[in-house]
Amino acid sequence: MSVDSEIAIDVRGLTKFFGAKKVVDNFTLQVARGHIQGFLGPNGSGKTTTIRMICGLLTPDSGEGRCLGYDIRRQQEEIKRYVGYMTQGFSLYRDLTIRENLEFVARVYGLEAPEDAAQAALERLGLVSRADQLAGELSGGWKQRLALGACILPGPSLLLLDEPTAGVDPKARRDFWDEIHHLATQGLTVLVSTHYMDEAERCHQIAYIANGRLLASGTIPEIIASANLSTWVVTGEGLVRSAAN
Repeated sequence: MSVDSEIAIDVRGLTKFFGAKKVVDNFTLQVARGHIQGFLGPNGSGKTTTIRMICGLLTPDSGEGRCLGYDIRRQQEEIKRYVGYMTQGFSLYRDLTIRENLEFVARVYGLEAPEDAAQAALERLGLVSRADQLAGELSGGWKQRLALGACILPGPSLLLLDEPTAGVDPKARRDFWDEIHHLATQGLTVLVSTHYMDEAERCHQIAYIANGRLLASGTIPEIIASANLSTWVVTGEGLVRSAAN
């Protein structure tokens, strides 16, 4: 695999139409290996479509790029082998236990000793005590933890997370992000879409997309500085009368 050791995602001019509607418009992004890239934007802004083009699930109508060193147009199958994709909706089998789900994923990926791989995932994510519980009976936070465990089971180089903490309680969100940062320190690159600004602040860089176009990208301080905004603090007596006038 011939790859740039520093860059995980390098895409330029990605454009995608669904019928006559332009869903993604000339999108360009570069993400360093081992970084957490936040992806922000309102519903329908084109985030999910962009993620799917990057990981080889959709072919762009125009534009080019590489993901993990592979061409996103011609080497989509190779990209998929090294990408873990966690969708917003829970996609594992609800009528299987946590252990059975993880063992099934391990077998799908052809891992040696799938039982051992599943056990290691259970221990890493603190799921041992719940291993024999049906996935469908889990709370949102535990389902999220199971889904993350399934994504990282085959040892991907890139993790794509599509609004993974939607509808999850604050503590579960914090625990999830602690695990994401731990994975990043081990060299895993993460691209995560979110609506939560506190989560965006935990990313190394963020990109904001609206109506299919990239409006801003960079670190949080860089984006704030580029906005050229000023903040005024007014104190004193009679502020209500001043505001009314």
